[in-house]
Amino acid sequence: MKNGKTIWITGASSGIGEACAYLWAKEKANLILTATRVERLIEVQEACIRLGAQCEVLPYDLSDLAGIDGLTDQAIGLFGSIDIVFLNAGISQRARALDTSYSVDKKIMDVNFFAPVKIAKRLLPTMIANGGGTVAVTTSISGRFGFPLRSAYASSKFALYGFFETVHAEYYDQNIRVVMVCPGRVKTNISYNSLKGDGQKHGQMDDGQAGGISSEKAARKIARAIQRQKPEVLVGGKELLMVYIKRFLPGVARKIVRKIKAT
Repeated sequence: MKNGKTIWITGASSGIGEACAYLWAKEKANLILTATRVERLIEVQEACIRLGAQCEVLPYDLSDLAGIDGLTDQAIGLFGSIDIVFLNAGISQRARALDTSYSVDKKIMDVNFFAPVKIAKRLLPTMIANGGGTVAVTTSISGRFGFPLRSAYASSKFALYGFFETVHAEYYDQNIRVVMVCPGRVKTNISYNSLKGDGQKHGQMDDGQAGGISSEKAARKIARAIQRQKPEVLVGGKELLMVYIKRFLPGVARKIVRKIKAT
């Protein structure tokens, strides 16, 4: 990453977003950090400044779709342009489809899919006018195959692939590059903050999540992929094999998924 690049990260107060912020701070990037937890976000900002970055924060709840155009305009205004946006914020789920209220389905889709779409559609004209840019999007291996207790979450991640791979095709000749970041098990708070069917937090770390790779290891791989503008990067451990099983042996993948004791 060249010094002076401006990078906007959503979901920057913990996990992968926080870890990436620190990596780019060491490279003297101009950082814009967005998340819902203001105090935690300021702590990350202060750490990034100590590491050598210029860093601004834009706290925001991405489920409030009405204000996203204004949020994006604010982000652009902070440093005059944005070279890379890392659309990383998201909410997961821990409930069967029929046990999940529509309001939960909608919130997950709003945060995971519609918010990134709105940000991209507002930001891309400016990127194109400035000669191009990179849009990195955190999806999931749940965006490659359905998974128990994740109906809305998987749907949102499938949808990200459809939208952003299309953006990549449509605007490639205008120097827009899209990087699909596809994590498997990474040890973050995503399972703790996942929503149950009634909208309450799951409130516990899943065993699979607890055994995942560290956020720091994931961030190093993600940062390299963004720098090289790879179309997709898979991040995790042996669970990533399921992506290839689904691709080449879809019938086997369906049998495996049906037998998973999901938590």
